[in-house]
Amino acid sequence: MKSRVLVTGGAGFIGSHTCDVLLEKGYRVAILDNLSEPVHDGSGRWPKYLDRRITKIKGDVASKNDWMKALGGVSFVIHLAAYQDLVPNFSRFFETNAVGTANLFELIVEKKLPIKKVVVASSQFVYGEGKYECRKHGTVFPQGREEKDLQRGKWEPVCPTCGGGISRLDLTEDGHDPRNQYSISKYTQELIGLRLGKLYNIPTVAMRYSIVQGSRQSYRNCYSGVLRLFVTRMKLGIAPVIFEDGGQLRDYVSVKDVARANVMMLENRAQYETFNVGGGMAISVLEFANAVQKGIGTKTGYRITGEYRVGDTRHSVSDISKIKKLGWRPKGNIEESIREYCAWIKDIKIDKAKLIAADRKMRKVGMVRKAKG
Repeated sequence: MKSRVLVTGGAGFIGSHTCDVLLEKGYRVAILDNLSEPVHDGSGRWPKYLDRRITKIKGDVASKNDWMKALGGVSFVIHLAAYQDLVPNFSRFFETNAVGTANLFELIVEKKLPIKKVVVASSQFVYGEGKYECRKHGTVFPQGREEKDLQRGKWEPVCPTCGGGISRLDLTEDGHDPRNQYSISKYTQELIGLRLGKLYNIPTVAMRYSIVQGSRQSYRNCYSGVLRLFVTRMKLGIAPVIFEDGGQLRDYVSVKDVARANVMMLENRAQYETFNVGGGMAISVLEFANAVQKGIGTKTGYRITGEYRVGDTRHSVSDISKIKKLGWRPKGNIEESIREYCAWIKDIKIDKAKLIAADRKMRKVGMVRKAKG
């Protein structure tokens, strides 16, 4: 019988799909999840899509006692539990994401736990505005877009030296420049895992996911991605708002591909390294919106209002050549992810009033703003 693997956040989107792959490969699986809103419904009940063979432990990664309850007999940890939101409650990001990760490594050292490997979930957005090419100054790293430019509807970043136009480059693992509370906390998780892991001989890798899409993605969580935003509103006959001008480039990766990558890393010798996990293709937000509209078969369309989200990057497309050298490559595509998400959400009743209230809240707290032109 294969080893026991603990998946934190295992009742959620990426976690549950990762559990499915682990079970298929014969691992024994336990999950630690606090079932908190807005990812879950607040009832405290385990989602029905979880396999009955999974050992389910309700608890919080911010609690060392809950970690200890979950780590018994465990050989591997896939640490996915995280707090995601757009509201400026900064301390909670670090309490869950950074302290939660520190608790794991502290207990491994303190209790001499026989953990063979840890996979830590990170994010593409630790790159900040990313890497660009300037004709005059070569490779440059813009320090985020200025509020005054966004207010004028000037969406593209400029060279930090000469202020001229620049061309986007794919994001490689040697870069990092986190710019908001979520990405800063995720980069902190990387440092905890990779640096302390190496210091105390705990093999660890960090996975920088691009925008992950597919079934079981929370339709309640405002941070859970563009697929949720478009599908829920189009299903209700509401034309979704596209931020900026829709020309933002992203790469989207299937949750099934991400789950395969997570499990592969348990079995691979790589350690103390960071890996991009992406779809390998640059797709604009407008292209994605059109694909969703076609997949649903609706004619609601969408609205481009000149609004923007504070802290968003203009373009984020990851270079996945490093992880491909280990034998992994994306198999899914956005059309497949859209079909799977639409099929999963088909019979779920979406509360229109809560959806509208969530949108208003983001604007009220200033996380979504409108350009003045």
